[in-house]
Amino acid sequence: MGRQGQRWPVWILLLGLSVSVSGITRQELFPFGRNAGDQSLHEGNDQTHEITLDKPITFYDGQFNKIYINTNGFVALEKPTEETEYLGNMPASFGMIAALQGDLDTSDGVGKVFFRQDSSPAFLQQAADHINRAFPEDDVVNPVHAVVVTWVDVASHQSESRGDGLEHTGRRNTFQLVIASLETMSYVILLYPRDTMQFQSTGSGYTMQAGFSKGQETYLLLYKKQGPYYRITEDTEESVKNLAEHTNSGKRGVWVYEIGTFPHFTDVAPGEVTDLPLDSNQHTNTGSQTHQYPVYPVDQQENLDGVYHHPEHPPPIQVHTVQFRPERPAVVEIENEDNIEVDVFTYNSGECGGQKCSKFGECRNYPSGRCCQCKPGYYGNGIQCVPDGIPQRMNGKVSGRVFVGDSPVPVDFASNDLHSYVVVNDGRAYVAISAIPQIVGFSLQPLSSVGGIIGWAFALQQPGFKNGFSIIGGEFKRQADVIFQPGGERLTISQEFKGIDEHDHLMVDTRLEGKIPEVPQGATVQIDPYTEIYQYSTNLITSSSTREYVINLQDRTTQSRSYKFRETITFQGCQHDEAIRAVPSTQMLSIDQVFVMYDRSEQLLRYAMSNKIGDVNGGQTEENPCFTGRHGCDTNAVCRPGQGNQFTCECATGFTGDGRACYDIDECRETPQICGPNSICNNQPGTFRCECQDGFQFGSDGQTCVEVHRPVDPCRTGTHDCDVPERARCSYTGGSSYICTCLPGFMGDGRSCQDIDECQVNQCHENAICYNTPGSFTCRCNPGFYGDGFYCSTEREKTRCQLHRESIVGTEPRGPRPVPGQYLPTCDAQGEYDPMQCHASIGQCWCVDRDGEEISGTRTGPGRFPECPRHDVPGPIRPTPDPNVSPLPPGSHILFAQSGKIEYIPLEGHSLKKNEAKTALHLPEKVVIGIAYDCVEKMVYWTDISTPAISKASLQGGEPVHIIKSDLSSPEGIAIDHLGRNVFWTDSMMDRIEVSSLDGSQRRVLINTDLVNPRAILTDPTNGYIYWADWNRDAPKIEMAYMDGTNRRVLAKDDLGLPNGLTYDPQTSLLCWADAGTHKVECMNPQHSGRRQLMDGIQYPFGLTTDGKNLYYTDWTRRAVVVVDRYARREVDEFQPQKRTRLYGITTAHAHCPSGQNYCSNNNGGCTHLCLATPSGRSCRCPDNAVGLGCVEREGWN
Repeated sequence: MGRQGQRWPVWILLLGLSVSVSGITRQELFPFGRNAGDQSLHEGNDQTHEITLDKPITFYDGQFNKIYINTNGFVALEKPTEETEYLGNMPASFGMIAALQGDLDTSDGVGKVFFRQDSSPAFLQQAADHINRAFPEDDVVNPVHAVVVTWVDVASHQSESRGDGLEHTGRRNTFQLVIASLETMSYVILLYPRDTMQFQSTGSGYTMQAGFSKGQETYLLLYKKQGPYYRITEDTEESVKNLAEHTNSGKRGVWVYEIGTFPHFTDVAPGEVTDLPLDSNQHTNTGSQTHQYPVYPVDQQENLDGVYHHPEHPPPIQVHTVQFRPERPAVVEIENEDNIEVDVFTYNSGECGGQKCSKFGECRNYPSGRCCQCKPGYYGNGIQCVPDGIPQRMNGKVSGRVFVGDSPVPVDFASNDLHSYVVVNDGRAYVAISAIPQIVGFSLQPLSSVGGIIGWAFALQQPGFKNGFSIIGGEFKRQADVIFQPGGERLTISQEFKGIDEHDHLMVDTRLEGKIPEVPQGATVQIDPYTEIYQYSTNLITSSSTREYVINLQDRTTQSRSYKFRETITFQGCQHDEAIRAVPSTQMLSIDQVFVMYDRSEQLLRYAMSNKIGDVNGGQTEENPCFTGRHGCDTNAVCRPGQGNQFTCECATGFTGDGRACYDIDECRETPQICGPNSICNNQPGTFRCECQDGFQFGSDGQTCVEVHRPVDPCRTGTHDCDVPERARCSYTGGSSYICTCLPGFMGDGRSCQDIDECQVNQCHENAICYNTPGSFTCRCNPGFYGDGFYCSTEREKTRCQLHRESIVGTEPRGPRPVPGQYLPTCDAQGEYDPMQCHASIGQCWCVDRDGEEISGTRTGPGRFPECPRHDVPGPIRPTPDPNVSPLPPGSHILFAQSGKIEYIPLEGHSLKKNEAKTALHLPEKVVIGIAYDCVEKMVYWTDISTPAISKASLQGGEPVHIIKSDLSSPEGIAIDHLGRNVFWTDSMMDRIEVSSLDGSQRRVLINTDLVNPRAILTDPTNGYIYWADWNRDAPKIEMAYMDGTNRRVLAKDDLGLPNGLTYDPQTSLLCWADAGTHKVECMNPQHSGRRQLMDGIQYPFGLTTDGKNLYYTDWTRRAVVVVDRYARREVDEFQPQKRTRLYGITTAHAHCPSGQNYCSNNNGGCTHLCLATPSGRSCRCPDNAVGLGCVEREGWN
């Protein structure tokens, strides 16, 4: 499961909900009825109504903009057939979502079928609670649209005798179906109240059915066959009775299913919580999170035109407590924008249970987890903290469209400025909205709540109560619905609060949509004091009130009016915070004074109000001046209550004085060096800011100013005069010096290189044609001849290895068969001896030379493999063999990371053995991002952003071991140099690339400049290169360097979006990447110019690997490993894990190491510490902070 369409940094907490086991009641259904905005089907039997949807629903792998509601207990995805064709005949021949399908009837006027579309935050949150409870280990789902259908007191169409004396004459059923959708996936919630399920079969003995049918599918153009279907019930009445008695969502009578994902879908997925918790009336307090829902009074039903729930009028005190049990938290911070396809995600360091605390906050440990908390002298939710006592400001824009009175012409708002100011220590809030035309300005006067939300956020707190900012900080969404009386005009206020900007101001975007009654020109408005009841639950706050106001007309007459006001606030909080849990779940905001005015000359709308947050019962107000606001402290001071009516005034942080009068401290003057060298200090009220002087910029620590234009390596910056990288190499020699040399296959002085035409001196066979290429050449045998182009023959000549094999196998009628127990050599794609040979019967392996002769001292015992040098000799680059010829060695696998575990899929040749996929490592409470495999020791290495740490474990068994735990923020990509025995990794928050030995020792930072979001990293050990991708949204790029970090250069920077995955094939020297922004897979030879597109139209790739023939990538949207044939340039396979959550890193675990060696392969290259390979040698490097280690650094191969 996934999330789409919202842009909230979210630390996901997976919660198990403890509920009553007695089953749901009619009152626990989603709101329905006329007053809930429902329509109803015509009375009768087999009635159908078509609905055009505001947003499509996804069913199996298709998306539908229309649905059909039917009396007979189902929703169809196409116009249904006559009922005689589907009653008692499940699955149906058309697309059907059957809540409880049977021969039903509403013609008696008692039964009803209600339906509507609903996108209100309260409704969507209720749906999300059911879904997330049913799938506790998946990503949190936040639907954006829902359809609700309620069959109320429906009867059976016929009451023929069943013959068992159990006729259900007069019996009725009530049940409900909710289809909740995201952009590309949909869920169904089915609710069966125990006390309203009175019959299980309908006329003619049809047992009622629940389930899903895709309908008939076309095949071979002319024929149809039954498509996939999923049955919830069987052909027994007992299975229908069980709908109200059991569950798959953890709540009796509630069933949840994932019914479709677009464009790829496997099968309907049922909820995963089939166990029922203990009775909520018997539970004991275990310190788990308390989630409180209001219990609303249910009016006695007189007719079905009423609404069954009345959440807009909750009693202020009556609440029902439901216990949450915190589960293992996931620790990925997701940042979703309008379209996940072009978005990125970032990680948090994980230092505080997944939260990034404010600079004025600190991490606090609780029994169930960690949360950010503001330091003493500050308040907020720990993620955003502001100083006690300092006035707060809110800035933003107002947009939207409003109709005034009976005018058919709307007034459009486009980026009107909104400014607000709050004197926190007495709760006074002031709001101003500019550029309001007078045609609407006077009529907006009653709507003080447009900006009044800041009054709630920073209301004066009564003892034991908290204002909004103290609980949820400055990032939340608010929707307010206003219904004016007596005309019924409706206005919706939608606001998104985006946190605190660089000026310490709260940011908000406001949109107004709807109609308001007209207030005559020149009239003033007086609003009486009022109260609002706020009810707090997990990630949701609701309130409602009735506002009364008086219009004072210019003729001195008055008009009294009112409006009903209901608002919903959604946010993401830390579930472990016990201090917030201690805050009363119901609080009352008292607005004691309200002032509104429209200034027609300035076109300015002004509101002012005083705000207090306190007891919902409106008990005795504290008389201490700190709680009444009548204390006389400076606006930049904190009022500290004492005994009785005593108090003191204390200047806020950044101010000085006696509290009655506070003056700003000029930190820049009192501490001249506070900002450090090469910087400028700017004093501001209550604080100061440091800025770098011209020619300097903040370094990687965000505090130190470093030179922008200091002398740097010309090879790295591209300021040299060497020929282009496709023809020449620039080698930095220190200072400002460098050397230019032409690449192999080119000639010249390095500044100007020309291709050598090797075909002028033909090295190919006389029966072959020579083809010159930039920097190389190829030979191809003429038609009718066979060979590699350097030797061609009319017959396929067998190599020594092939002849060797033939001498061992016998010739029998059923084909050649080796003699049991005898050694049989293995040949490569060209028929030559593989550098490593193994004898399976004795479990030994050894290295051989080009003639197949064993190299002395290389033989190993069972379970171990020698490092064998390749048989390649320097010379012309020959054509790459077809990768179809030689399959990978037995025992190769694809490894990938998913939700606290690393899984593997065995490879058979280049095909996935999907039925043998298993979990290699269980890593609960870890978020594994990057993985790499050491083919020598059969070890898997991974990065974990939740600890954070870099760890390893043997795939042959053994416990995971941390190799690095300190000085990490968000380690992501990881790569192994199996020849030099080093590990490389990227850190996307510290913006650097590091290396260490495989045991974590000898750690060194290689690159820490010009990096923004480095992720994927690769090694080419044989040639001495590293490659990496930086998905910086402003300037994404793919780079390479020597393994010692020198000779850095950009390979690609144009036409990139989010280059996530990266892989390198040493056989073809191709570097390939998967881009989640451009939705492409592209490849290039790093030593040559040009790149080519391999595939287009992919969805959201993350990790990428190759086995030489195929590419394998993990896809966030499809929740799958996708296989692409690199030569056919098309998708050929897909593997979907049983758990459909996001997949991260992926790598190929070869049974045997690739052939090759570098200068660090033997004796650590003669280095005392780190040996880092380069194309022409190696660099001996010291670890960081190597003082006293006796480390020697040197270059080359001497």
